[in-house]
Amino acid sequence: MAENNQQLQIELKPEVAEGVYANLAILTHSSSEFVADFVQMMPGMQKAQVRSRIIMAPEHAKRLLMALQDNVQKYESQFGTIKLAQPQQSNEGRTIAPFNLKQGDA
Repeated sequence: MAENNQQLQIELKPEVAEGVYANLAILTHSSSEFVADFVQMMPGMQKAQVRSRIIMAPEHAKRLLMALQDNVQKYESQFGTIKLAQPQQSNEGRTIAPFNLKQGDA
C-alpha cells in the first residue's frame, strides 16, 4: 500500500488572524453535534454579543477537549496554576458571566 505523505496546508486570512475577544463561552450539544458560542460581555452593557460560533462533530469536540487539557497543563507547568474565581450560578445551573453580575443584570 502506498504511503500518503501529503501535508495539509492551512490558510490563515488576515481578518481571521486578528481573532475576536470573548470572555464567555456557551456550549450546547445534540446527538450529532456540539455548538460553542463565544460571547463578548462588557460591564454595564445590557446585551452580550456572540462573536463567533463553532459547530463540530462529537469526535472533534472530544479531540478539542483533549488538546485544551494538554495545553492548559503545559501552560500551568510553565507559568503556574490558573486560579479561577468562584462563579455565581443561575437557576439552571449554568455559570453566569464574569463581572459578578447577578441574574437579570445581563
